[in-house]
Amino acid sequence: IIPSNIADEQTHSVFMDAFIQNNRLDHVSQVMGYHPDYLRNFLTTQNYLLREDGPLPYDYRHYIAIIAAARHHCIYLVKLHEQEFLLRNGNPEWLKGIAYAPRKIQDLYEINKILAHRPWLINKEHMMKLLKTPEPWSLSELMHAIILLTHFHSLCSFVYGCGINAELDIDGFTYSRSSSSSSDTDSNSENNEVGETSNHSHAQQMSRDEGVGLEALMEKMKKLNEMSLEETSQEELLKRFHSVEHQSAEITVPNSKKSTPRSELMRYVLDDEFSYTDFVTQDKVNEVPTFRACDYSWDDHGFSLANRLYTDIGNLLDDKYTMAANMTYYTMGDNREVDTSSFRRAIWNYIHCMYGIRHDDYDYSEVNQLLERNLKAYIKTLTCYPERLQKKDYDGVMREFKHSEKVHVNLMIMEARQQAELLYALRALNRYMT
Repeated sequence: IIPSNIADEQTHSVFMDAFIQNNRLDHVSQVMGYHPDYLRNFLTTQNYLLREDGPLPYDYRHYIAIIAAARHHCIYLVKLHEQEFLLRNGNPEWLKGIAYAPRKIQDLYEINKILAHRPWLINKEHMMKLLKTPEPWSLSELMHAIILLTHFHSLCSFVYGCGINAELDIDGFTYSRSSSSSSDTDSNSENNEVGETSNHSHAQQMSRDEGVGLEALMEKMKKLNEMSLEETSQEELLKRFHSVEHQSAEITVPNSKKSTPRSELMRYVLDDEFSYTDFVTQDKVNEVPTFRACDYSWDDHGFSLANRLYTDIGNLLDDKYTMAANMTYYTMGDNREVDTSSFRRAIWNYIHCMYGIRHDDYDYSEVNQLLERNLKAYIKTLTCYPERLQKKDYDGVMREFKHSEKVHVNLMIMEARQQAELLYALRALNRYMT
């Protein structure tokens, strides 16, 4: 995705803040610059996690970022935080691989792996192992580590979804922009190519698969927004949730990795074969029940626990989630005065559904009405297997959307994913504490 035009005064101001914080204007910030209000929240949160006072030493923070990003083979984030780790006087020996890191960090690896791919498997025993080992984590340290892990797992989704490349000053990398345009024009534009050449025949097929166009989607949203909440039994709502779950499991994501992961990534990765599996196809012997958001939600439970163990982090995360989910310019493609709330809600809840999280007050039939199958496939790939996403996948969905709108969808994917991971981790930690 072409970095946002910085002519806008608000965007320019946020970019200046980003440069002051990081001594660079990285490509993540440039792409997020399409949404300067969100970018400001993101930078504040990330800066707090990595650079401000907190439970963990600074070198630990960047090393945790490295092992989190390595789960998705995200060389961009791994290289970036290797540099930051050394700038924070981290021990260069640790960069030889996870086996060279302190035992305390090695002990973290099991929850890193599970949170990245199957967060529903996290339980209080995992927390107890970390809190009761010979080199124990404190509750505050563990909270800091968990939020770092989930932050960088989900940031991998954004990096892959936007085709972000490394900056010139990261060793071994160059950055090549394939377009001179930086305007937010229609994503079909020939001037908005990113990275590889688009697969035209594939794009045509995706366009046919998309079925309905933007006008039809807006009509569906309008009808949903105008409908009064009908009396639907909990049994029927549960049935609709399970229907969406099973349909998601039917969407296959081909393993399109272009090559064997590089050795500089694999030294941080244990059990690389461990990956996402559909929640509904889990082993029946050790089956984990659906996570009901009414029993443990971010607003009522997770927010306060996060704040209690790591001062102010709950507020920062909450601002970021709220901004990503509620941000709107009332546009869709070239259309104005569009209420996109139902579309945004469908994306957020569909991502939670793939992780086995059910919102009891939501009618999941809206997911099938608003999200075409190829968009569901895109969301599933970017959420669960981001390293498999290809440029043709980005080109093939939401074809009438502007790039800024696609970036917003990618932001929602990132934030909904992080919140899902965090809910499982915080619930497990809460169960340990009680």
